[in-house]
Amino acid sequence: MSDFSFPDDFLWGAATAAYQVEGSPLADGAGPSIWHRFSHTPGNTANGDTGDIACDHYHRYGSDIALMRELGLKAYRLSISWSRIFPEGKGRVNQRGIDFYSRLIDKLLESDITPNVTLYHWDLPAALDDKGGWLNRDIASWFGDYAETMFAALGDRVPMWSTINEPFVVMDGGYMNGNLAPGHHNLFEAPIVSHNLLRAHATAVLAFRAWNAPDSRIGLVVNLDRKYPASDSEKDAAAAQRFHAYGNEHYLDPVFFGTYPDELREIFDEGWTEWPSVDMKLIRQPIDFLGVNYYTRMVVAHDGTRSPLHAAAVAQIDAPHTEMGWEVYPAALTDVLTWIHERYGDIPLYITENGSAFLDPASAKDGRIEDPLRVAYLESHLKAIHEAIGRGVNLCGYFAWSLLDNFEWSHGYTKRFGIVHVDYETQARTIKDSGRFYSAVIQSNGTSLG
Repeated sequence: MSDFSFPDDFLWGAATAAYQVEGSPLADGAGPSIWHRFSHTPGNTANGDTGDIACDHYHRYGSDIALMRELGLKAYRLSISWSRIFPEGKGRVNQRGIDFYSRLIDKLLESDITPNVTLYHWDLPAALDDKGGWLNRDIASWFGDYAETMFAALGDRVPMWSTINEPFVVMDGGYMNGNLAPGHHNLFEAPIVSHNLLRAHATAVLAFRAWNAPDSRIGLVVNLDRKYPASDSEKDAAAAQRFHAYGNEHYLDPVFFGTYPDELREIFDEGWTEWPSVDMKLIRQPIDFLGVNYYTRMVVAHDGTRSPLHAAAVAQIDAPHTEMGWEVYPAALTDVLTWIHERYGDIPLYITENGSAFLDPASAKDGRIEDPLRVAYLESHLKAIHEAIGRGVNLCGYFAWSLLDNFEWSHGYTKRFGIVHVDYETQARTIKDSGRFYSAVIQSNGTSLG
């Protein structure tokens, strides 16, 4: 056996998100989401790109599932568009939206692919944004009702649920820096949004427990990157810790400990609120697993001119980078997983996203897409997670990001993450060399890495 063999029950999969791949965002009675609104606002996305067509997965899911089978995937992580189910965000249920996801789940199960369903991957119904969105305290109950509806509709066939994908990005990109929907720039809104995201997550967990599905599990998905100080100075160490508290502990300490990191009070200053104990007790609902999305690391230096963290990322100019400008640094993935294990205990972990954007051609040549940099990225990061398992981390699965090239949010169609290439003119799919590489890893349960 190779030194890189994985546990026999290790779950190998790939991931997508609804608005990024489905297209047809208003089809069959669906309502608009904040991403539909944001992408249709001039100046918000590269080339004015929208998710109106994306990968047309809404119509092509059957052939896409056939590709998943060809790759040998054991699981597929997808998200549900909340506004397909509740066009007004709450109240009236759109049965045609439920029917689409029901057909998708059935097709996955027919193909022996385990569905891993995320309830929220950034596409809030626009009607709820008009009511304040994540700034409105009532959103926790709205989300709970939506979750309960989905558990009732699909829960008999879905063994693995995630509540919210990357709450940090929802807050930081959507409300602090404005580069993601809904496009706000407001320091004072950020802690409110974070708190309501966690309250909504916990409300969905409660709804799941009440639904009582002993063979199903529910968890939260967070994006994490290890923060390293740029020097041995105390100021740089403190700056790295502030970034670590802001980006990493911000969404885990409340779930596991019922408290927010102390550094947040310093970061948000007069915008910080001391939340009631009943809220913190709610947020501390036990979860069955934690999903980790990892792409890169951050090297941090003190910078008193950069509010509110008084810190700045230091570019590693001699290191390899992806087309997103992210450093390729797989050792930090091992460090992140080890840190979770040491701080929060032996919770089952899944890598729910990991991947890279590199330059790929618009169309395949002779039926092939060569992407050696992505192959190298996958190989090094798979070896990094194997190292984490060797250190005692309870890592149960890995989902490559992304199954398909897709609408990459504000970057539109300029960044390709897929292990399957999409020709956006023809919608033709071509498995890339990275997809073939990953397929061999799955078939060998990791031994091909050796």
